[in-house]
Amino acid sequence: MRILIAEDEIELARGLKFILEKNKFSVDIVHNGKDALDYFHNSDYDAVVLDIMMPMKNGLEVLTQIRSEKSVVPVMMLTAKAEIEDRCIGLESGADDYLPKPFATKEFVARVKALTRRSNGYHESILQFGNVQLDCNCYELSSGDRTVRLNNKEYQMMELFLRHPHFVFSTEHLMSKIWDLDTETDIDVVWTYISFLRKKLKAIHADIELKTVRGAGYSLEEIRC
Repeated sequence: MRILIAEDEIELARGLKFILEKNKFSVDIVHNGKDALDYFHNSDYDAVVLDIMMPMKNGLEVLTQIRSEKSVVPVMMLTAKAEIEDRCIGLESGADDYLPKPFATKEFVARVKALTRRSNGYHESILQFGNVQLDCNCYELSSGDRTVRLNNKEYQMMELFLRHPHFVFSTEHLMSKIWDLDTETDIDVVWTYISFLRKKLKAIHADIELKTVRGAGYSLEEIRC
């Protein structure tokens, strides 16, 4: 799941990014409304978190622009403005949620998770394909009594494949969906993580595999005997 956070308090933005990445999200952060729109137009986000008081364009202006483009991406307004009237303005402008500062980090994470469920439909916490299960609460991949734990990027990639078995994902799509837009990581990192996941699937005796589709990308398939 990919999240965009637009927050002009740099340390707060970094802290929120750190918290969400610990919960296996990919996160881009920007510090003004103009950059928020630029990032939004150049990537596919599962949710957007907007501070209202930002330079260049405020959060409400960004939200209005997003909705004018007919985007239904879930948006949370994150702001020090806590009056009922301010909340109503945000919600009436197209926001899906409104969280006033200061807030508890657990509540913030829970609300972001709720937003992503809203954008993609209800998501069960246990994904299964073949004899393999992925526990989305503890990030463990298992088959029978064999279990391996996945790191952040491994989990995000495996979750994507398990939610869309047989679908062919290009290297470019995986890169844009899982790694930060401003990352300096080479695109070959996708192949590296595919290799990591293949080894972990083999370690738990999975009857599914990440198959290379020549010239197109990768897909999750059953192993044919």
